[in-house]
This record gives sequence, C-alpha cells and structure tokens, in this order.
Amino acid sequence: MDILEIFGVKIHNTTLDEATKQVEAYLKKDELKVIYTPNTEIVMAAKDDEGLKDLINRGSLIIPDGIGLIYGSRIKKKPLQERVTGFDLSMNLLKIADENSYSIYLLGGKEGTAKIAGENIKRDYPNIRIAGYHHGYFKGSHMGYENHEDELEIINQINLLDPDIIFVGLGFPKQEIWIDANKDRIRGKVIIGNGGVMDILAGNSKRAPEIYQKLGLEWFYRLIKEPSRIKRQMVLPQFMLKVLFSKDIIK
Repeated sequence: MDILEIFGVKIHNTTLDEATKQVEAYLKKDELKVIYTPNTEIVMAAKDDEGLKDLINRGSLIIPDGIGLIYGSRIKKKPLQERVTGFDLSMNLLKIADENSYSIYLLGGKEGTAKIAGENIKRDYPNIRIAGYHHGYFKGSHMGYENHEDELEIINQINLLDPDIIFVGLGFPKQEIWIDANKDRIRGKVIIGNGGVMDILAGNSKRAPEIYQKLGLEWFYRLIKEPSRIKRQMVLPQFMLKVLFSKDIIK
C-alpha cells in the first residue's frame, strides 16, 4: 500500500475496500495493530508538532479521513484514491466482527454512552460479543497522568477481557496520545481511534446525510448544526491555501 506524506504526516493511499481487507487480515494475527484516522484538522495540528506527527506516523494503518486531504493531493498531482472515513471503516469492522463472532471493547464518551453503544451494536450485530466498556472520563496518559491508577485499571480490564477490537473515542489528540502510550501493553488485534463514532452508535448524534457525504460537504453540515465549530472549520481553507502556495508539502 502506497504512502503519501502531507506536511510530513503519513497517509496510506488506500480505498475503503482495501482498508477493510487490511483490517480483516490484522484480525487474523495475534498482535495489536493501530489505526489512526487523520483529517485536515489533525494534519494541520501535527504539522507544527513533531511529537504528534511521529505518534501518528507510528500507526499501522493511517487512513485519509478528510476531504481537504483528497483535494490537496489532487492539486499537487499526487492524488489519494478516495476519502476513507473512520466511521465507514469502523462500520466495516463491525460487519467483519459480526461475521466472525469477534469481540469488541468500547472506551470513550460520557458516562453511559459506551454502554448504550454496546447495546445498540449487539442489537444490530448479534454475533458480536461486547467484551466490555468504559467511559472516557478518566485520568491517563492522554491528560498527562501516565500510569495513573484509572488508566492501569482500564488496561487491566481490557487485558482480562481480551477483546479482538478496541474502539477508542476520546477525541483528537487525546485518543491518539492514549493509544500510542499504551499500545504495547494492551492485548487485542485492532485498536482504532475513531472520535465521535461512539456517540453515533449510541444515538447521541447523527452522521451527515448521504448527499453531504457524496458532495464532500460533511464539514459544512456539521457547521450548520454546530456553528461553534467555525474556528475548527477555518482550518480547511488555511490548509488549502498552504497547499496552493507551498512546495513539496505532499511527497
């Protein structure tokens, strides 16, 4: 699988089908593989943060979850094949898990969110075993409390339950920091930092309608629903300007 570097952040040039086959292969092995889902906002943050950039680049599979990355790569004539969202890959992970009776652990969200998400997963994918869950409000590496008792308790719980798949929804960059800090002592086969997926699975929020997804306007739909996101969304035009007026930013 080819790899592009956008502002030094590695991105696998893959499709949803290829990424799905890759994670299916990961699930047949006995070592933990890490999936990160950088979008334009994450790439722009990592651009100026070497530690964060190195952390993301250590991922096993790094998918292009951002329409800006796709447009930027096309402008520089080094096109990524397609946008591969963390949500879509997570849904395919659930389908694979259902077909193979894999187990899943859910970490993140407010108190009760992971539990409801687990119940809804079990309703829609009856062959999946919900190994366990924990809310996202705990002290750990992602908050500067490395080896805090909260963190150690969760890791111990995960390892005792021995899930095949672990969803981590702590938001960027906390989920990436937490996964990177603890990946070498967690048992499992696939761990993915997938942000708001847990809230969607729990019914707390909805994904943009399909028409917005197809038009690459999911960011606009979110902005309409949450005007307070305007500051975050301004990253997209800033990214495009840097792409237009900089050299060698995509390799």
